[in-house]
Amino acid sequence: MEYPFDRVGPEDFKRKLENGELSDSLIIDVREPYEWEYYRWDELVLMPMNSIPERLGELPKDKPIYVVCAHGVRSANVSYYLKQQGFDQVVNVDGGMAALAALRGFQYD
Repeated sequence: MEYPFDRVGPEDFKRKLENGELSDSLIIDVREPYEWEYYRWDELVLMPMNSIPERLGELPKDKPIYVVCAHGVRSANVSYYLKQQGFDQVVNVDGGMAALAALRGFQYD
């Protein structure tokens, strides 16, 4: 399947984050607040999926936006939506927070 946005696997995302390669990027977590409270990474900005349309003005068009959710489905939908809205540098984090948490030894589900 062809995606209109870029994708990154959880291992590459974690490595880039830890190496400082994402310091010029915005990383948004599109899960709900209760999911954020359950497990989160401080480098991510909470922006629930349903709030994205009204918060488009907060998003930069001149730098990469990485999108994370629980398993990668909502973030893929948000990534697609952002591309439709003219954001060129959108990257979906495949596997979402469940995959990222597993890399840190946390059982998300």
